[in-house]
Amino acid sequence: MRAVPRVVCAERPERTGRSKKMKMKMKVVKRVRLQHKDTAVQDEASHRARHLRAISSTTAAERELEELVFGDSIGADEDELLHRLGRNELNVAQSGTRPERSRESESEDEGTAGSHVKRPVWVDEEDEAEERIDMTHRYRRELMKSDADKILTKKKLKARLEEQFQQAMGGVPAWADRENRKKSKKAASDSESDEDDDLLCRTGNFISGSESLPRGILEMKNCLPANQERLADGKLSTVQFHPSAQVVLTAGRDRSVSLFQVDGIRNPKIQSIYLESFPIYKARFSADGEQVIATGTHHKMFYVYDMMGGSIIPVPQVRGMEEKFVKNFEVSPDGSFMLLTGMSGYLHLLSMKTKELISTMKVNGRTTACAFTSDSSKIYSYSKEGEVFIWDVRSRKCLHKFEDEGSLEGKCIAVSKNNQYVACGSVSGVVNLYTTDVCVKESHPKPVKAIMNLVTSATSVTFNPTTEILAVASNEADEAVKLVHIPSYTVFSNFPVFRRKQIYLTQSMDFSPRSGFFSIANNKGKALLFRLKHYSDF
Repeated sequence: MRAVPRVVCAERPERTGRSKKMKMKMKVVKRVRLQHKDTAVQDEASHRARHLRAISSTTAAERELEELVFGDSIGADEDELLHRLGRNELNVAQSGTRPERSRESESEDEGTAGSHVKRPVWVDEEDEAEERIDMTHRYRRELMKSDADKILTKKKLKARLEEQFQQAMGGVPAWADRENRKKSKKAASDSESDEDDDLLCRTGNFISGSESLPRGILEMKNCLPANQERLADGKLSTVQFHPSAQVVLTAGRDRSVSLFQVDGIRNPKIQSIYLESFPIYKARFSADGEQVIATGTHHKMFYVYDMMGGSIIPVPQVRGMEEKFVKNFEVSPDGSFMLLTGMSGYLHLLSMKTKELISTMKVNGRTTACAFTSDSSKIYSYSKEGEVFIWDVRSRKCLHKFEDEGSLEGKCIAVSKNNQYVACGSVSGVVNLYTTDVCVKESHPKPVKAIMNLVTSATSVTFNPTTEILAVASNEADEAVKLVHIPSYTVFSNFPVFRRKQIYLTQSMDFSPRSGFFSIANNKGKALLFRLKHYSDF
């Protein structure tokens, strides 16, 4: 058998060649890495050198500050450093120059200065646009002066309402003028201190003479009717002066309520409102003078005219009050209550703010008239049977009852502003005048005066604010009006004017807040106006 020859491959020498090449490449890589490392070391060294050069280039003042803050790195004494700093400041003060501040500090100051001014982040163009209001609405029609005022801005409408209110009030009310209130308070305090000083610096008789109203003849002047610019068509049922402004209110069966400014000369009209199908039985100002309440002749509802807002608010039948008609009412002087006189002796006490029923009181018989005391704590109700009931407003309980002497049927009642007198008018025409301290104690009090100057039923009685005049009248005879001097209980002889017919049938009477004027509403649609010269103010 023949042997096969063995072939030997030359692989080993080739592997040794490749390993040599790999070793050479590794050496090259190591050499490159060492070169890069040397370069990085050199760069770092150069960077440190530049940093050292920058540190060494600092000024002497900076080095001194560094030494003071971070310690004495150069071996200098602290006192020596302070001495050098003081010397540098002295040199700066003498030279008049100050070192320049860095740009960074200036930019910081500018940033803080600008931060005080706050700018809005977002501005809406619709917010800046003025809201426009349609003036052709029935509640705003009267504020239009011309056809050009059909659309007004909110700002102009506010100014128009302020102008109308000032006309109605006869100017800006004292409670609405803040600057004048502050000035008046300051002036009052100054005057009080001056008066005190004057009082302490002199002697003498400090009791002045009395300026009370004299009896006999009342000095007065006949003026134009208060509603001369708009006389009522038919009977004028109400006349009343505003509690704080120089304004008078008239209302009547012609379904209108009117306001006039009282000057005694022309008495210009301020405003009139018309209540459709609502003949007015009685109208009254609220205690603050901002509203007018009006009741009708044959209606369950009544109206409230808001003078501030210029709106007419109907008040339907009050919940809990079952009355066929709402006619006669009174407003409390403190402005809290409204008293409605119902049928069958019922008295309904309402909240003046909400016009809701608070409580109901009941008397035996039928109530014909009511009156609040000036402090609004009590109510005097006069019954058809001639009995007077005194009620406590807070508890709604009857405190006392007394009989009006000789009264066959009660008609009207009034309480003086100082709570001293009570006047009761009856169907016989007699008006009995009582003192309140006797009325609250006795069941059959004696009147201090029985006024018998009327021959027909006494339908209206009212006191003036100073309780010096009592006006009594009847709506059943012409010229049936008398003015009584209270302290002497005598009638003024010069009123009404003898043999001169001008008053006719009296429907309502009222005195101005300081008794300067006296007005009578008659059946001819006129609010007769008289100037009482004894009183200097309105």
